[in-house]
Amino acid sequence: MTADPRPPTVGIEALDVYGGSAWITAGDLAAGRGLDPGRVTNLMLTGRSVALPFEDPVTHAVNAAKGMLDDLDPAVRDRIELVLVATESGVDYSKSIASYVHRHLQLPAHCRLLEVKQACYAATAALQLAAGHLASGASPGARVLLIATDVGLADERAEYAELATGSGAVALLLSEQPDVLTLDLGAFGLHSFETMDTARPGPDIELADADQSLVAYLECTVRSFADYRRRVADVTLDGTFDHLVFHTPFAGMVRAAHRRAMREFTDLAPAEIAADFSQRVEPGLRYPAEVGNLFSGSLYLALSSLIDSLPVMRDRARVGLFSYGSGCSSEFLSGTLGDGARGAVAARKIGPRLASRRRLDFDEYRELLPENQACLLPRRRHTVGPPPAWFPAPGDRPPLLALRGIDDYHRHYEWI
Repeated sequence: MTADPRPPTVGIEALDVYGGSAWITAGDLAAGRGLDPGRVTNLMLTGRSVALPFEDPVTHAVNAAKGMLDDLDPAVRDRIELVLVATESGVDYSKSIASYVHRHLQLPAHCRLLEVKQACYAATAALQLAAGHLASGASPGARVLLIATDVGLADERAEYAELATGSGAVALLLSEQPDVLTLDLGAFGLHSFETMDTARPGPDIELADADQSLVAYLECTVRSFADYRRRVADVTLDGTFDHLVFHTPFAGMVRAAHRRAMREFTDLAPAEIAADFSQRVEPGLRYPAEVGNLFSGSLYLALSSLIDSLPVMRDRARVGLFSYGSGCSSEFLSGTLGDGARGAVAARKIGPRLASRRRLDFDEYRELLPENQACLLPRRRHTVGPPPAWFPAPGDRPPLLALRGIDDYHRHYEWI
């Protein structure tokens, strides 16, 4: 047998986002908490998604993937052989969210199912795992479904971090036909170390050291790119990449990371760095500013924002991507946008669906918080009430999976 001399081509074939059914503006939330409006402006946030009582990491994951999968040819859908769910919001210490996802998306029985946890870096770790599987040629034509799904637990104790903590999911279909993004296999840079910048020591506890998290994020930005440059020849931060996409807890943090990296790796003046940020980074910040931090889905939410924001698609536009997860682990990786990227992402109507979310006032938001924070608690029995009166009728929205209750710790869902 003669080996194929061509390098394997793998990456993202399709992607979709579920940004929830409701949101609150950063201004309304800040006013309700009595926070400094000036500091809120520096966060560069519009608002954040808010989970409803019938929404949890499972419903987010399924609702992110369903429309994308429904549009696949049945023969392609049947080639999904690996389902990876990246989350900090696991509903069980043993049973994987991927099992629920597999069931309610009615995926083939011939699937490997796996849940992955490494804070906000988990989806990128799973992406590289999937890329290696696809590039190996072990199962030609196979597809991998990767979903990053989380719910935020932040309340007034988190202070300004509460404004940036979103809920939702991003679904990626990975294959040897990467219409959206072809990965540069072997081109990556890594940097990791142990730190306690954020953590979830319990299912209803979220801890955050904002200063330590910022320091770790900035350090990982420059060190992961330095490692990328060590592995990949003839790379410059300001010349190699047409676009830069970052894990986005909030846009102000990305601006600080971009400035730090550009100062370290280029000779550009401050005004030139600011212009570079506007041109290469800012298009990826629109959706994160409207949804909040989607944890490991944040980087890929930013990627969808970039693609939807491009007025013109450059041939073989190269994208540099920075992924960070608290604790901490980070990676700088890259890829090229496919000719069909704009069409594939636009077909999902991510922006219009985000715009259709119900805007909550502060009192409505505050009433939802107890159930948000309890949704991951192990409960032997629990009943979830119907959607609120303002929730759109089925004819005005696509079907959504909803949590209906818990019986003997087993979660039960139905389509509404």
